[in-house]
Amino acid sequence: MAQVTEAQVLDALRAVLDPDRGADVVGLGMISGVVIKDAMVQFAIEVDPARGPALEPLRRAAEEAVERLPGVTSATAVLTAHREAARQEGPHRHAAGRAGGQQQGGQQQGSRPLVPGVGAIIAVASGKGGVGKSTTAANLALALRVNGLRVGLLDADIYGPSVPRMLAISGKPTSKDGRTLEPMENYGIAVMSMGFLVAEDTPMIWRGPMVQSALQQMLRDVHWGELDVLVVDMPPGTGDAQLTMAQQVPLAGAVIVSTPQDIALLDARKGLNMFRRVDVPVLGIIENMSYFCCPNCGHRTEIFSHGGARQEAERLGTEFLGEIPLDIAIRETSDEGQPIVVSRPDSPHAEAYRSIAARIWEKLSKDAGGGPQRPAPRIVVS
Repeated sequence: MAQVTEAQVLDALRAVLDPDRGADVVGLGMISGVVIKDAMVQFAIEVDPARGPALEPLRRAAEEAVERLPGVTSATAVLTAHREAARQEGPHRHAAGRAGGQQQGGQQQGSRPLVPGVGAIIAVASGKGGVGKSTTAANLALALRVNGLRVGLLDADIYGPSVPRMLAISGKPTSKDGRTLEPMENYGIAVMSMGFLVAEDTPMIWRGPMVQSALQQMLRDVHWGELDVLVVDMPPGTGDAQLTMAQQVPLAGAVIVSTPQDIALLDARKGLNMFRRVDVPVLGIIENMSYFCCPNCGHRTEIFSHGGARQEAERLGTEFLGEIPLDIAIRETSDEGQPIVVSRPDSPHAEAYRSIAARIWEKLSKDAGGGPQRPAPRIVVS
């Protein structure tokens, strides 16, 4: 059977009407980012953020219209907020044609939390790989849990998910209603990762729109329940996944992880500035692999230099949250699926993670009255 075409998808979507504007979603220029892979179709529906929560029936109707096409096994639609200047009606436009635009009045007014029941969403990010970001994210999530909060952990590293192994979780998520996934769980935290959905050695050869859809589904189509905080382990860098999270998710803040050497701090600076560019508060910087103490003689060696993240935090006007040493115990416990916060709770390393987690929550509570989500920011391109 021949693969469905984009023209066929758009024709099917012309049967879906915007209930408030009385015209079809294609004619109104609301459809973008159509991606067709094998028998799966993904696309975005651009809406005013104030209308987003009420348009879930429209999103489902669009998915059903495309799923009725011969040769389509599944269709995934995501609601995305378009820029203010694009509200006028117009023909179908590709996503690349909307890269520009200016922010109108700062934060989007009237938008609501993307994930019902989740009090605050924080991103743990780095400008480059290899700095221990996932290890830090997992231990921070567990530290928040040990500190008495209800916590979830989203592994947003689509291309290299490592959280399932770090938390010793295997198997696939189940669904009670056939549409919403139940998160996996261990050590008292709810967890979702692409690693639960594909084999560990399967490469994810996906383009930007497919990554965007996957991230949206792991947030929107997962029954997270009531959480005080959802920690998001971001992929390294400043690409599609990071922009998707910053633009589409009401992040309460971001934590930057870096090692002390200059080259890592250069990339960390880029990551920090990206979040500031899209109006996401930077909660602070963590210096990972800060120093090494020999377990035999106790001699301290600063393998990757030391103190660079503290100096960078001061230079950039953000808080230095703390330092984590380079220690074999942290690596071994992560590889074994027993992160040091839960496997060695009395260790100084576990105490360091708990202290950083407590400071993060203190900042969230102070800034947002206990950590509720704030409106999702809009990307500004100048």
